[in-house]
Amino acid sequence: MKYTRLWLGFIAVIVGSFAVLGYYGSEIYRKAPPIPDKVVTDSGQVLFTGQDIKDGQNVWQSMGGQEVGSVWGHGAYQAPDWTAEWLHKEAIFMLDAWAKAEKGKNFASLDVESKAGLEARLQAQIRQNTYDQQAGTLTVSDGRAAAIADVSRYYTGLFTNDAAMAEYREAYAIPDNSIKDPERMRQMNAFFFWASWACVTERPGEKISYTNNWPHEKLVGNEPSSDLIIWTGFSVIVLIAGVGLLAYYYASNKEEELDISKLPQKDPLLGLEPTPSMRATLKYFWTVTALILVQVMMGVVTAHYGVEGQALYGLPLAEILPYSISRTWHVQLAIFWIATSWLATGLFIAPAVSGHEPKFQRAGVNFLFIALLIIVVGSLAGQWFGVMQKLGLVENFWFGHQGYEYVDLGRFWQIFLLVGLFLWLFLMTRAIWPAFKKDAEGRHLLGMFLISSVAIAVFYGAGLMWGRQTNLAIAEYWRWWVVHLWVEGFFEVFATVVIAFLFVRMGLLRTKIATPTVLFSTIIFLFGGIIGTFHHLYFSGTPTSVLALGATFSALEVVPLVLIGFEAYHNLELSRSTSWIKAYKWPIYCFIAVAFWNLVGAGIFGFVINPPIALYYMQGLNTTPVHGHTALFGVYGVLGIGLMLFALKGMAARNVWKDGVISFAFWSINIGLGLMVIISVLPIGLLQTWASVEHGLWYARSMEFMQTDTMEILRWLRVIGDTIFALGVVALAWFVVGLKTGWSLHPHTDISPENYPTVKPAGEASLVNKKRKSLSNQKIKEA
Repeated sequence: MKYTRLWLGFIAVIVGSFAVLGYYGSEIYRKAPPIPDKVVTDSGQVLFTGQDIKDGQNVWQSMGGQEVGSVWGHGAYQAPDWTAEWLHKEAIFMLDAWAKAEKGKNFASLDVESKAGLEARLQAQIRQNTYDQQAGTLTVSDGRAAAIADVSRYYTGLFTNDAAMAEYREAYAIPDNSIKDPERMRQMNAFFFWASWACVTERPGEKISYTNNWPHEKLVGNEPSSDLIIWTGFSVIVLIAGVGLLAYYYASNKEEELDISKLPQKDPLLGLEPTPSMRATLKYFWTVTALILVQVMMGVVTAHYGVEGQALYGLPLAEILPYSISRTWHVQLAIFWIATSWLATGLFIAPAVSGHEPKFQRAGVNFLFIALLIIVVGSLAGQWFGVMQKLGLVENFWFGHQGYEYVDLGRFWQIFLLVGLFLWLFLMTRAIWPAFKKDAEGRHLLGMFLISSVAIAVFYGAGLMWGRQTNLAIAEYWRWWVVHLWVEGFFEVFATVVIAFLFVRMGLLRTKIATPTVLFSTIIFLFGGIIGTFHHLYFSGTPTSVLALGATFSALEVVPLVLIGFEAYHNLELSRSTSWIKAYKWPIYCFIAVAFWNLVGAGIFGFVINPPIALYYMQGLNTTPVHGHTALFGVYGVLGIGLMLFALKGMAARNVWKDGVISFAFWSINIGLGLMVIISVLPIGLLQTWASVEHGLWYARSMEFMQTDTMEILRWLRVIGDTIFALGVVALAWFVVGLKTGWSLHPHTDISPENYPTVKPAGEASLVNKKRKSLSNQKIKEA
């Protein structure tokens, strides 16, 4: 019962956090920006119906949605944020119309006093909430209706084939005739209008818009509210207090120093005889390697579209592989290969921990592999057909492109993947259950392993909580359950437990030390991480309470990362502790790199954009992919590579690796990732932030700003980091293939079966002991 307090703390955090997440989720449902039954003018003309808006959202999703431009700041960074740009163009049209009617010249030519008067008139009209809930009608002035028509003509030309808009299509990487049906284009304009209307229209009884006055746009009075400033200050105070308390806890509960004399003198995995199901995971890691290569290739194409919007060095690639598809595949493949690596590692570890190979386990592992291949190929193909406008809106939702970043795959493929995850959970549970029943000391650690495995299967189900025409604010709420809680949350817990298992299995960490460490780390991480989901939803049609909670708890997410250096140092000590552990140098070095990128990518670059006042100006700018690349690839990707290398080593522990190629791969990947961010993406993001503060988000994302010589040079500088990174990935693939062909291995080994160590893991007699007994019996028979 010595872990009772930790388990009670874990349960309290889970129950309390999800109660908060659920309650304020219901508030999002209740206070989401309403979709009117119809939009009419003062003179009674019907501009759009509610069905037009809903269908328009589906049209936007079908062309790539958040993978080309962004809405409410969520999405790609190549094209404008459509809501910010629509809002600005609508405001300029109305101001120019009044200026010409009253002064005979454009708004920009007026004196300061005249400008101020027209701006005040615009704000009074455009910020007033004219939605009649009982009638279901949104009324706009005839002047605003003319502005809506003008902006609609602009977007119609942009997304079709208007020759006058060719330069913009090139700058925004939008192919000609992206929307081929005029009716679809009319519907998408209706959706863009509604999304921008929510950005400026004040909530009933409040002085802020549905999106908390985002985006920054001085013309319409969208300025930071006092809540943004207050909760930013509070989040910094919470961060400092949290760091202080954690530092005190660490100092008062410092772990014992590493005693090298107590470590195993031989590699405990040398005698490990992989079971049939463990060997069956090899194909997973080969697939992971192939997917990494394709994902990086799509990243190269996507980045190049930033300087040559519809071609690849003159090749008109956008005709068959537009930006929205290359970016979709780049993001989706990252999720696929990282998840595959982690799932395969779990399938490899489970029998090794329990010493038990369930009946038909190999068949289950092989069946799951085939299912995953079908999901990958099928979903990617469906996304291509959707973006190329070859599917109806209903068919696109089910089999094509849902348009939501990170969960782009169609609903059928989502359900298929969820079934696959439950199959994985079944295979994991049946393989590890014998150890759970018999090993009292390790039962707590095994319990966390099973809980995290269940969470991985269950929480992907949040992606099924929205429908084809669900209000965007509600769909965003559930989307971040998947992206934040599933990818960033419970996969992180699973990784923590798996690494602890690996070190315990190798005799480098004792169970009584690993168990409380894992439990405490999980409590700290989830305490900030679950409610911290709200920091993605500051400006997504959510009430102010969501902003307050998101700001506070997202600051707490950074707290455990402050002391991540101790974890990195501990792993570095382990890598140098004994001679045999050096054989695992590169998996452990990957764990060290994960600690580094956790601090830099998730911690520093994450907190740079998380406080409300910072994100107000930065949402939708290149400061976000700075965090995204260094956290998603730097933390989860490098960890996936480390787990893959560990499993590959465990499958053939007696093989001695050559260090040359894998050393080059490790350092090139990490150095390339750093250079990509430091000399290109980060400077672009910071310059955009200046433009956003000074002029507004519309300008920071505009062709006029993004196509300047300075920005062009910075985009080309990315080639340096990208090239080094890509070479590292190719070297990694070469090394993995070489483990099979032999060119990554030394041709000899000094380790004989008689020197296999005896280590008893959790549960039944270890597979090492079984192998050792088998060899002894063979010698007896020979005698």
